[in-house]
Amino acid sequence: MGILSWILLGLIAGVLAKWIMPGRDPGGIIVTILIGIAGAFVGGFLGGLVGFGGVSDFSLGSVVTAIVGALVLLFLYRLVRK
Repeated sequence: MGILSWILLGLIAGVLAKWIMPGRDPGGIIVTILIGIAGAFVGGFLGGLVGFGGVSDFSLGSVVTAIVGALVLLFLYRLVRK
């Protein structure tokens, strides 16, 4: 269930990342949601490496990890797209 959890949390994280970091993004909300899914994967992977836990269930830590990953990727995406 790990990958399915990452995708579902990524959808939520993408929407929340767009809400936390408003602005015009090329591609709109769809691209932001896809970035959220990728952010959940990256956040879960990196969180697992440093011992914070990965995105494996629907806990508060998993949601925060996914959101932080999505925010980082959204920030990097905006830097690259400028």
